[in-house]
Amino acid sequence: SMQCFPGLVLALSSLLGVLALLQLSLHLRVPSRYGKHEERLCRPRGRLPARCAWFLQELPSFLVPALLLALRSPPRLEPLGCRLLCCLFCWHYFYRTFIYPFFTRGRPFPLQLLFFGMLFCIYNGFLQGYYLIYCAEYPNDWCTDIRFTSGLLLFLLGMGINIHSDLLLRQLRKPGEVTYKIPQGGLFTYVSGANYFGEIVEWFGFAIATWSLPAFAFAFFTLCCIGPRAYHHHRYYLKTFTDYPKSRKALIPFVF
Repeated sequence: SMQCFPGLVLALSSLLGVLALLQLSLHLRVPSRYGKHEERLCRPRGRLPARCAWFLQELPSFLVPALLLALRSPPRLEPLGCRLLCCLFCWHYFYRTFIYPFFTRGRPFPLQLLFFGMLFCIYNGFLQGYYLIYCAEYPNDWCTDIRFTSGLLLFLLGMGINIHSDLLLRQLRKPGEVTYKIPQGGLFTYVSGANYFGEIVEWFGFAIATWSLPAFAFAFFTLCCIGPRAYHHHRYYLKTFTDYPKSRKALIPFVF
């Protein structure tokens, strides 16, 4: 039976922080080569349809924690706070795996990026699941702790912004279209990367609710990974559309 090794949690969390800084250094000036940014760079050879690629990439983040829970004997059902936190993580990735891909209208996805995305989802799914299922210890009243309640509210707010922004982006295209248009409505009124802003808020909310090093490392990674992409989206819109609203910020309303 698997047991908790705090040293392993510390090592994997620290490595995640290093990977976050690496992502930031790689993509602060040059965006990842997919979507609206691949036209200006060399096109990767192998690609998969967007729906299939997103499903395969996100699936490990849902399956790995579920497998870890199934392997634990006896199953961990207490305390309630720990169970809820694990459910929040799996809830996000249930949506990203089984719902989001079947509505997306994105362009074909590079196999190379899919491979690295899957590796990351396996890695992070293991780290978050392993910590919550085998290592985390919360008091029985954690559900009433200010860290849990405020973090949960942030998580739900961020997830709501993320899902709503994805919906607005989908509505920009008719089936079969691959052209890019100016996003309108919702938080897009203020920021170019409303969907990214929502996901960042979501994972920092999760980190506060979990109050753990693995969750904060993941939130930091999310910021370093999709923060630069939001910045490059903003620059793309400004260069491509002469009528793009100059009042919009790149990622955070009224700041960037």
